[in-house]
Amino acid sequence: MIFTETVLGGAYVVELERIEDERGFFARAWCTNELAAHGLSTRLAQCSVSFNRRKGTLRGIHYQAAPNQEAKAVRCTRGALYDVIIDLRPASPTFRRWVAVELTAENRKMVYVPEGFAHGFQTLEDDTEIFYMISTAYAPESARGVRWDDPAFGIDWPPAEPRIMAERDRTYPDFTC
Repeated sequence: MIFTETVLGGAYVVELERIEDERGFFARAWCTNELAAHGLSTRLAQCSVSFNRRKGTLRGIHYQAAPNQEAKAVRCTRGALYDVIIDLRPASPTFRRWVAVELTAENRKMVYVPEGFAHGFQTLEDDTEIFYMISTAYAPESARGVRWDDPAFGIDWPPAEPRIMAERDRTYPDFTC
């Protein structure tokens, strides 16, 4: 696994380190030893899949509040997406900053999202599927979100017409902290 830290401390883009031969390749997508060596959570409590029929589908931006904060690894297994993470750790020097990474089935990149971050994405192709590995089981009482177009973050989303979203993601209040 090849770890490249983003400008947001503790958040990584992870690429597969492929061992190739005439059959194709083999690569690890999860290794507790390598994650631990980078100081990342190795706990795995839940895996989830998000399937999105239409290009322009925007999901998020979601997080879980304490005591149920979650770390997650996000990978595109079909199609393509524009993946966004936001540092919501008030004591962090990168508080309220965001990073976006294009994840595709072809590039096989993964984003490691630390606890204290919010996460969302917009699909770039029809029939896009995302696989999540999550450190903590979902706790509805801790579910939170920030609005996709909140001026506190100024996220530069790709154009989408139409942009398909859940009503709750459109209507989160302005972020304050």
